[in-house]
Amino acid sequence: MKLSDLLTEDLMVLELEGKSRDTVMEELLSKLDASGVLSDKEQFHRDLYAREEHGSTGIGFGIAIPHGKSVGVSEARVAFGRSSAGVDWDSIDGEPAKLVFMIAVPAEQAGDEHLKILQALSRKLMDESFRQSLLEAKNKESLRALIEEM
Repeated sequence: MKLSDLLTEDLMVLELEGKSRDTVMEELLSKLDASGVLSDKEQFHRDLYAREEHGSTGIGFGIAIPHGKSVGVSEARVAFGRSSAGVDWDSIDGEPAKLVFMIAVPAEQAGDEHLKILQALSRKLMDESFRQSLLEAKNKESLRALIEEM
């Protein structure tokens, strides 16, 4: 499955309102819930935060990839949010996260799907010019075109 199938325009936030990790997580969780892919929002919320407790999902380079496999997710999806100011995510390099990708995967798909999505994202996001393009995209259509490159 391609990332562009999982990250649709209704799951994109061009400028996140949240100013902290928790408020951004809630904002993206609400997007996933509104799209109908969560069968139990509270369960997915617990599973996401349990993952964060094992270590920050702020991978550096201004990127955070909170993720969870959960019985509260009925269909794999990715939500995306951008913060021009950046959000403290306790990232490895100490830099604030400006690009946040939230991965939601059903528990029964946990192994393969979850890892494939993380791998595809991580590989492309190491490209500085691609990250810059994501930061500069003017609208959801531009973002979508970039995501289709992945």
